[in-house]
Amino acid sequence: MRHVVGNFLAAAALIGLFGCRGEQPPQTPSRPETAAPAKTFEHVRGPAVAGLFYPRHQSDLSRNVDNLLAEVKSEPVKNLRALICPHAGYEFSGKIAAVSYKQLVGRNFATVILLGPSHYAAFTGAFVSPADAYETPLGMIPLSPKAAEIAQRAPFTSRVQCEVQRPSWWHQSPKDLPPFGEDAPDTWEHSIEVQLPFLQRTLKDFSIVPVVFGEVEPAQAAEKLLPFLDDQTLLVVSTDLSHYQPYEEANSRDKRCVKAICGLWADWIAGEDACGYGPVLALLEIARQKGWKAKLLDYRNSGDTSGNKSGVVGYAAIAFFDPQDTAVQAGRLHHNGNEFTAEERRFLLKLARKSVAAAVAGGKSPKEEGDVAEKFGAERACFVTLTKRGALRGCIGSILPEEPLQQAVISRAKAAAIDDPRFPPVAADELKDVDIEVSVLTLPKRLEFATPQELLEKLRPGVDGVVLRVGTRQATFLPQVWEQLPNKRTFLGELCRKAGLPESAWMKPGASVLVYQVEAFKEE
Repeated sequence: MRHVVGNFLAAAALIGLFGCRGEQPPQTPSRPETAAPAKTFEHVRGPAVAGLFYPRHQSDLSRNVDNLLAEVKSEPVKNLRALICPHAGYEFSGKIAAVSYKQLVGRNFATVILLGPSHYAAFTGAFVSPADAYETPLGMIPLSPKAAEIAQRAPFTSRVQCEVQRPSWWHQSPKDLPPFGEDAPDTWEHSIEVQLPFLQRTLKDFSIVPVVFGEVEPAQAAEKLLPFLDDQTLLVVSTDLSHYQPYEEANSRDKRCVKAICGLWADWIAGEDACGYGPVLALLEIARQKGWKAKLLDYRNSGDTSGNKSGVVGYAAIAFFDPQDTAVQAGRLHHNGNEFTAEERRFLLKLARKSVAAAVAGGKSPKEEGDVAEKFGAERACFVTLTKRGALRGCIGSILPEEPLQQAVISRAKAAAIDDPRFPPVAADELKDVDIEVSVLTLPKRLEFATPQELLEKLRPGVDGVVLRVGTRQATFLPQVWEQLPNKRTFLGELCRKAGLPESAWMKPGASVLVYQVEAFKEE
């Protein structure tokens, strides 16, 4: 199962203002008022969502964007290289987008490459518009000469065979059609268009390369874009996050997704986490090869901006920058063999023991301590497992890094003692019989397989920890679980049950598996 990304037309007619689907606008807009063009262009991609996602009159749009930029704060990020921005209607995601675009105030970029997902067209490839310019109510934006060059490098193309489904908010009469490219993937597409007014109000003398992703291998797209990325070129990726989840669930899902994006953990991002899944993965591959780092600027959802928290859409503003420090790019999260010395293992186990004892006594958790603390300053994922006379008594951890290892051991040990929902809290008189094990994880990697049989063949009992994801459900077993469940089918079946799924769910289309390894050590 490769990272091939596509979109589904079944949802296209439901596209609305606050996410990739939603409430239909009250009316179809007339032709928007536009600024007088400074230059005549032969082929122009006209505005499709002016009056829907943003104001259609030049003066109103300028005022709207300028007010949004004035209302937000965004500490400048040095050596800015790329931005992730949402693409909902401005009333829902405009403030979050403004946080990203405020980074451009006072900067100069000659070219902006925009990557957005397709919501209305089903096709293979990444479509680069053959237009000479894009138009918004604020005027014309010329396409960069780089657009034609990129379009000649597969999977990029300016000619595609596609099935286009017009969104329901456009009437069928010809007068309502945008003036260029009726059957093109970008004819109705809002994911790129809504970014343009912000660019027009923050940059001067720039050109664009608008790219709409269909079914694309993100790594291949990244490879072809790399030669075009210089200090005068900005990369903008357009995406919203989770869609129509309850408010708290959306916050939880989006937090994981943002964490994965900022950690450049492409294997941990699924299609349901971000509608711009393909462009995001392409950006992460570019960032990995360029050595860029990412910084979250803002996260909110439509419940925060509109007040309706029953089914929300998530929005994030994320900046990517060049740290210009090769030491930062060492990839500290990956490790092989025994990373920790005997002394370091004893230190972490002692810390876990103190945390468990404090939790049972109702006291404060121990603080980070000792010169050894520098060793554990990097964020790492870990589990702390408690057993009593060989039987499980509690086990809590995280699959992805969330905090420095030393603090992670403290918090996971406390949670294993008193917060594991499967067991009552550990009592004081049990402490002498409880044994502690710490497991430090590598970063999960997607396991590619085409059939259930191939999955079985690739799994390594006793070596691989396994994360199973089916839709919005997921569960994991540490490698130590293979000792109790050595049969691969039984192992996966029990993992399905842990996720609240039928035992055969791992064999169904749409199931994905990630694997990781651990360095585990117990008290002597």
